[in-house]
Amino acid sequence: MKAEILATGDELRSGALVDTNSAYIAAKLEETGIRITRHTCVGDDLEALAELFQEAGQRVEIVIVTGGLGPTQDDLSRDAAARAVGEKLNLDQKSLAEIEAFFSSRQKSMPPANRRQAMFPESAEVLSNPVGTAPGFTLKIEQAVFFFLPGVPPEMKKMLAEQVLPRIRRMVRDDSFYRTENITTFGIGESALEEKVVEFYTIFPEIKLGFRAHFPEVQLKLYLKGSSEAAINRQRDRAVAWFQEKLGHKIVSLAGKSLPEVIGDLLIKRHLTLAVAESCTGGLIADWLTNRPGSSEYFLMSAVTYANSAKTEILDVPAATIEKHGAVSEETAAAMAAGARKKSGADWALATSGIAGPDGGTPEKPVGTICIGLAGPDGVESRRYRFPFRQRHYNKKLFAAQALNRLRLKLVYNS
Repeated sequence: MKAEILATGDELRSGALVDTNSAYIAAKLEETGIRITRHTCVGDDLEALAELFQEAGQRVEIVIVTGGLGPTQDDLSRDAAARAVGEKLNLDQKSLAEIEAFFSSRQKSMPPANRRQAMFPESAEVLSNPVGTAPGFTLKIEQAVFFFLPGVPPEMKKMLAEQVLPRIRRMVRDDSFYRTENITTFGIGESALEEKVVEFYTIFPEIKLGFRAHFPEVQLKLYLKGSSEAAINRQRDRAVAWFQEKLGHKIVSLAGKSLPEVIGDLLIKRHLTLAVAESCTGGLIADWLTNRPGSSEYFLMSAVTYANSAKTEILDVPAATIEKHGAVSEETAAAMAAGARKKSGADWALATSGIAGPDGGTPEKPVGTICIGLAGPDGVESRRYRFPFRQRHYNKKLFAAQALNRLRLKLVYNS
């Protein structure tokens, strides 16, 4: 079956807000075996919405619409749906009672404008919203079944999981099982990755392969289909073994996890702790690592020692080391890592010092140069890398990821 996803609202159309709902919905539908043929974003225009609903209803079997279910006059999804099918809007007393109860539970009176949220096309089936004031609804327009959901992501996700996906699964005329698996790689670009695994298409014709660049990582996406969960598991195991042989250390995670997540898992599993001393990455490594709940179990300290004086005073980097080799050098990065480990008492310490750009490079140390220090129980090491980017934001992300990958390779492969 084919589906389209429609996001509504001037704030999305104008770029004032980023549409994350459509990506989430698409991923969930793919797992159900639904083919997504189109994503569309349209503003708050009644006529345009009604025409779009009719057009989409002639193209596919399923359409999911987000947004436009609020109480204000620019929330037009219900009005446009009614116009598309030539029906009036009726007041649903049960929905009205639920909206009133929502406000009452918060010791507030329902504003009169919210009464609009209980209005639906005559032939619509209401989808209750257990966490907000905007009920959704489902309605057939042309040949397609439409599902109208609120634009607020937590509300949309809960209603999608509990009310929409079960209905769609009953609609799917296919007894097959579907699953999407993600494999995270680092250190190889998207085009180079596809070239490396080009034989996959011939060896595994039953698996659809996709690529997702999420800089600086690249994910392999495996779209699996089988007669049973066991059949899918067999497909997956064979494919994963093949990728491991082809890509080796380039594979970061077989479960689609990011480098910071993988590092956190490794440190927790091995009961290890980490400290970070950052210069050119400006605290980005620490930010990534502490985005995970419970990171205090393994993350002890971050020192953003940008100035040379900070490196000497906070990390005890010898001034003579910086004077002789420069702030961006293997020697300085090693001393930073050693200082961070000593100050924090961590099992491991990472340090970064580089030239993120767009200016500041030299022929010997061009923009894109990063020196990474790593201190651990067996001593201190440091390596220099050069990357081709001049854009500062690209380099900071790449430097931070390279440092985490250096630690990953040391912990997993001792290399």
